[in-house]
Amino acid sequence: MLIFRKCLLLAISCITLGAQAQQLKEKTSFQISEPWRAAYDVRSDIVMVYGMSGDFNERVAGWRQQGYNVQFMTGVAWGNYQDYFMGQFDGKTHWEDGQVQRNGDTIWHGHNVPYVVPSANYLNYMKSIIKKVVDAGITTIYLEEPEFWARGGYGNAFKKEWQQYYGFPWMAQHESPEATYLSSKLKYHLYFNALKEIFAYAKSYGAGQGKTVKCFVPTHSLINYASWQIVSPEASLAALPGMDGYIAQVWTGTSREPVYYNGVKKERVFENAFLEYGAMLSMTAPTGRQMYFLTDPIEDARRTWDYYKQNYQATFTAEIMYPTVDHFEVMPWPNRIYLGKFKVEGESGPQPIAPAYATQMQVMVNSLNDLPASTNHVSGSRGIGVLLGNSLMFQRFPTHAGYEDPQLSNFYGMALPLLKKGIPVETVHMENLAYPGTLKDIKVLVMSYANMKPMSDSVHKYLAAWVKRGGVLVYYGRDKDPFQQVKEWWNTNGLHYAAPSEDLFKQLGIQATTGTESYTAGKGKVFIIRQDPKELVLEPGQDGHFMQLIRQAYEQHAKAGPLAVKNYFYLERGPYDIASVMDESVSAEPLHIKGPVIDLFDPALPVLAEKVVRPGEQAYLYHVSRVKDTKRPQVLCGAARVYEENMTGRSYSFIARSPSNTQNVMRILLPAAPKQATIAPPGGTAQTLPVEWDAATHTCLLKFENKSEGVKVEVRY
Repeated sequence: MLIFRKCLLLAISCITLGAQAQQLKEKTSFQISEPWRAAYDVRSDIVMVYGMSGDFNERVAGWRQQGYNVQFMTGVAWGNYQDYFMGQFDGKTHWEDGQVQRNGDTIWHGHNVPYVVPSANYLNYMKSIIKKVVDAGITTIYLEEPEFWARGGYGNAFKKEWQQYYGFPWMAQHESPEATYLSSKLKYHLYFNALKEIFAYAKSYGAGQGKTVKCFVPTHSLINYASWQIVSPEASLAALPGMDGYIAQVWTGTSREPVYYNGVKKERVFENAFLEYGAMLSMTAPTGRQMYFLTDPIEDARRTWDYYKQNYQATFTAEIMYPTVDHFEVMPWPNRIYLGKFKVEGESGPQPIAPAYATQMQVMVNSLNDLPASTNHVSGSRGIGVLLGNSLMFQRFPTHAGYEDPQLSNFYGMALPLLKKGIPVETVHMENLAYPGTLKDIKVLVMSYANMKPMSDSVHKYLAAWVKRGGVLVYYGRDKDPFQQVKEWWNTNGLHYAAPSEDLFKQLGIQATTGTESYTAGKGKVFIIRQDPKELVLEPGQDGHFMQLIRQAYEQHAKAGPLAVKNYFYLERGPYDIASVMDESVSAEPLHIKGPVIDLFDPALPVLAEKVVRPGEQAYLYHVSRVKDTKRPQVLCGAARVYEENMTGRSYSFIARSPSNTQNVMRILLPAAPKQATIAPPGGTAQTLPVEWDAATHTCLLKFENKSEGVKVEVRY
């Protein structure tokens, strides 16, 4: 009977905690394949339990017991699906579904984990996983990284899909530009169709169980996939009826990909991250789909902790400079961060995370729970966009005679000269042009078909209509690359254009020449420059004419006001100040931000009268003067999440929760100077804490050791 009562109480507890989890906000999340442990109890709203390993139900129950809203994530192009490949699923092996490169080798993600050609059999297998997840009471599903390597496409499964899709025999992609383009286009279609079918099943099966299922795609940016020579459906997914949103997988690993600017190839992490997050946002902004931004305090590649910290600050700053996005995946794999060991400068062997970095990281992560959306904009001249399209991924591998695009320079040639001069350049997805909001705020649009091609003639209809209403289009391109002649809509079914731009110019009513020219189209203006954009960055000092042209287009023709050129970006977002100062810019002057501000990148949380941000640096600050209710005691920032706040008389108390064995630091706003501060660990006696008081800001600083179970904090004043 005693055992029965204990089991009953545990069941009731699980139900109660599960119900509480469903009531939590869905603002912050993390993904993990491990069971709950106090050492990495991050305390976000959502935990995305990863994968369907044998202890799946136990992992789900364990995280639910800790009050989390439990959701599910797994790979759609790879995963621990050995039961499918080795015959346990349906009595047949399925190694033929692996992506195969030219030498006949399968492309592997891990041991017995191939990257997959999504065949009909494989989709049935994925649906069986979805069924188990919904049956476990999980109604939000993330299928991450729909990836087909550009170097793949030589296996029998892909050849079969080719025949079915195109109606003629497979062509080896290395043999011609057309074969390369068609191969990538099919890879794009296969994962678009795969997600469409799986999401439709998830929605339908959930509805049959009386549940509303949500479906998300965590994915790298279009910029990164093109750079890394991977094909994925990207922006087209936003139009799927079963698609609820994305997670923008941007982090040090993607953003440190070296790029060319002013003739120099090197890592430019903040700038790259800013463009990547922007590209992800532009996929969903006009569609109303939900967007989560992710960044990672470390990365997959083994580097030093100092390197991780520097680049985490850069990507984090870029992430929060998009004020309309207020949902975040705060980190992937927290066990790897809190329990992993990596190099430290001056140390011989790998070391665990430094307590100071763990504290700083937790301050940053916890701030995301409260970081508000904002109608403010990052500083700089707004309304300049660069056109992108999914076909950016189609010309990357293999290369052919007459076409080279080192490090995606045909894109960066249009974006980096602007970004480096403090202009918050936007990206526009041609797949979204049908949505009225896509070009609503764009004054000047820069585009090229040197590195991508329009997949539909409707692209030109929308662009021409926008220009004729008063938009300014700047077209860069020699239109001489071999992909101009691939078998596509502009040279089939009665059309005979030598390049797709000819159709665009015809719809604009202009006759383009071989030189640099400007044309009037309706109320708008068109500039055509017969250079490929890569020429602006591969050699030093080549972007001067480009910047003059942008200034002319913006100021004289778009009449958008003076074009502001500077070396920094700055955003006020609620009480937070966010800044980045760039090197290689128009000046080497630092940015001065007047206080009082709390430096959130400093684990000591100092109050500064002024923050000086130098070129190559970023800043994340809490501006004390913008606190809404200065009479109410409140934690302004800290390395733990606050629960159960209570204000009684001259006392303020709360529960602080964060991963155990980490160091907490908190800056607390009080109406008057504190008289005493105590903490009470779980099951322990109260201890008096030393308090640092800053009279100018009415804030006190507390430091103590975190416990995932919670530490009771009380401050009397």
